[in-house]
Amino acid sequence: MSELPRRIAGLVLLLVAVALPLVLEDFWLQLGLFVMATMIGAVGLTLLVGVAGQLSLGHAAFAAIGAYVYVWATSESEPTLAGAGLPAVVGLVLAVAVAALVGFVFSPVASRLRGIYLGLATLGLVFLVRHLLLNLDPWTGGFNGRSVEPFTLGGFSFSNRDPDYLAVAGVELEGLHRLWYLFLVLTLLACWLAANLRSSRTGRAWANLRDSETAAAAMGIGVARYKAAAFVVSSGYAGLAGALLALAYGRLAPDVFTLTVSVDFLVMIVIGGLGSVGGAMVGALFVTALPLVLTQYSDALPFMAAPGSGGLDPATTSRLLYGLAIIAVLVFLRGGLAGASRRLTGRRAASGAPDDTPRPTTPIAPGHEAGDRTSESKETAR
Repeated sequence: MSELPRRIAGLVLLLVAVALPLVLEDFWLQLGLFVMATMIGAVGLTLLVGVAGQLSLGHAAFAAIGAYVYVWATSESEPTLAGAGLPAVVGLVLAVAVAALVGFVFSPVASRLRGIYLGLATLGLVFLVRHLLLNLDPWTGGFNGRSVEPFTLGGFSFSNRDPDYLAVAGVELEGLHRLWYLFLVLTLLACWLAANLRSSRTGRAWANLRDSETAAAAMGIGVARYKAAAFVVSSGYAGLAGALLALAYGRLAPDVFTLTVSVDFLVMIVIGGLGSVGGAMVGALFVTALPLVLTQYSDALPFMAAPGSGGLDPATTSRLLYGLAIIAVLVFLRGGLAGASRRLTGRRAASGAPDDTPRPTTPIAPGHEAGDRTSESKETAR
């Protein structure tokens, strides 16, 4: 697809996203908040796994860190719960910064491991963070969790107060409407940054690491440094996603961030196409929306049983569909939905059209970390 049709399609999608809150019911508004939050987390994970080639099963842990740091930073201190009482914007920045810092602390481990061994190491983070969430009661609220303060910006509250009434085109903008636009801005910004980062010198270095760490080191690329950078960036994205999930839920509990959440993030980027920002967004939409939609309309589906009845409930059905989707992608769509889209639109055949999969760089001279020329690389999903 040429550049002009892509820009037009993007503009149309943006206009639709801006107009949707004016016609959607509360269920779909809440669903949209969850989808946009998980999109940010999925984009961060595809940078780490799809672009840099570093397997991670600990994305839920970094999201939990971001969520609880945000809640602690924006809450007022209580007799049984600690809080810093900081502005919401500062809390959002702290959520990203602390999650990225934890990723940086973990990076020495990541630089020494790869493949399944790295995945198992990150898996331990999920259990460690969950243990801390359950036992650090003064900060996390323990098993019961803690409530989330509404997001405010310059006296404007993204809730049903301050102002109490706000309308556009005759439609009252309540808390969910206001959060929709906040989430939309942050999602677009995060995806724009990821797309630019992927095509930058750092992104090309990550692509070299993904294809061969030995070859990357021979080119003069600092393997340990770029691995650490990938974990820091991915962790920061997860921290932002966690903070937005906290705002979408309105109340946090340790059960929100389990190992299943990490697996869901992996499913998102595999279905969407490893290394693709757009694919990660589409995968997040599918994985996040499917179980909620099935639950909402389970009464209208004759084959759907009520949750806990022992039959085919919405959660089980969504897991089965996830499994079928992954098998279909691995067998028939090796590049995921993003790869299928490239083939259908003839993007690779278009003259001068860049591939959506990041490519490794060829250094101009030995000892240079990255050059301006690129060479053909393997498909990310191979």
